[in-house]
Amino acid sequence: MSQSPLVTRSELRKRKEEQERLAEEQRKAAERAYEKREKEISTVYRKELKKNKPVTKSRSSERVKQKERSSFLNKAIILVLLLLIVVMLAVFFI
Repeated sequence: MSQSPLVTRSELRKRKEEQERLAEEQRKAAERAYEKREKEISTVYRKELKKNKPVTKSRSSERVKQKERSSFLNKAIILVLLLLIVVMLAVFFI
C-alpha cells in the first residue's frame, strides 16, 4: 500500500506563491495608506506654516533698534531744550 502525500509539492508551491502575493498586496496597501496619511499630515503642517510666519526677529536685534531709537530721541529732546533756552534768553534779554 503506497500512501500518497497529503499535500503535493506543486500544491505547496501554489500555496506559497499565493501567500507571497497576498503579502505583497498587503504591503502595497499599507504603503498607499502610509503615503496618504503622510500627505494629509504635510498639508496640515503647510497650512500651519502659512498661519504662523517664521520668526525673523531676535531679541538682540530688537534691543539694538530700541537703543538706537532711544538715543536719537534723547538727542532730539536735548536739542529742542537747548533751542528753547536760547529763545527764552533772547526774549528776556533783548
